[in-house]
Amino acid sequence: MSAGSVPVSDAAGYTVRAVAERLGIPTATLRSWNRRYAIGPAQDRPGRHRLYTEADIALLERMITLIHGGASAAGAAAAVRGPAVLAGDRTALLRAAFALDSFAAVGVVEAHARAYGVIRTWDELCRPAFADIVARQGAGEECIDVEHLLSWAIAAVMQRVRAVSADRAVLLACTGGETHSLPLEVLRAALAEHGVGARMLGPDVPTVALAGALARTGESGALLLWSQRESTALTSAVLAGMAAGARVLVGGPGWDAVLLPSAVVRIGALADAVEALRQR
Repeated sequence: MSAGSVPVSDAAGYTVRAVAERLGIPTATLRSWNRRYAIGPAQDRPGRHRLYTEADIALLERMITLIHGGASAAGAAAAVRGPAVLAGDRTALLRAAFALDSFAAVGVVEAHARAYGVIRTWDELCRPAFADIVARQGAGEECIDVEHLLSWAIAAVMQRVRAVSADRAVLLACTGGETHSLPLEVLRAALAEHGVGARMLGPDVPTVALAGALARTGESGALLLWSQRESTALTSAVLAGMAAGARVLVGGPGWDAVLLPSAVVRIGALADAVEALRQR
């Protein structure tokens, strides 16, 4: 990657020149699309660099593909932006989920993430939608299938947020026996939006495999371990991370009642996790 392709500040993003080089189009075209179609960074930052995120670049790539297929710039921009969404409005998402319409559910989550970012999408749209489904389950409605479809749709969107190439990367893993990996999928995407690379090991990572991954990378960076249940909050995984010299963070309700070494960082909200993992 050339020198112009790296972020110019601690804020997530790439300069217009870096994006132009990456996509192979003139900077003037990017500026025009940003001004005319609002594809790219917001225009309300006078006196500061306007930085493109990975989400912006993904939109531009789809826009370029549509133009090469014969669409006008205006038509391509409208297509990639998708329908307007209100922050936190989960009506359409729940309608799609209960209809088992995965295509529509993905579209709603993706549109919200484009408009408001991963963190707000998780906190204001996805988590409340899950809470609604759980409430309906508590009232006697059979909708475990709906919960699974929604989880898949959210994961599908998060996996489209492209990982960044960075000189540092955090390691994300569920502890052994823990299969609830969606929070880590969301965290990885949020980190990518903020210019932090992540190595995702996913669900049910035995401690021996975790130790092997830490040895394979040969780095003493950050490790975040997710546990949804106390039965999967394995201190052996924490100790393996500390033995490898990693800065260990834990997330999920499984750790709430577990005694941990004082050096271990407990993470609550998604935004807190992103902020903690952005620190070297």
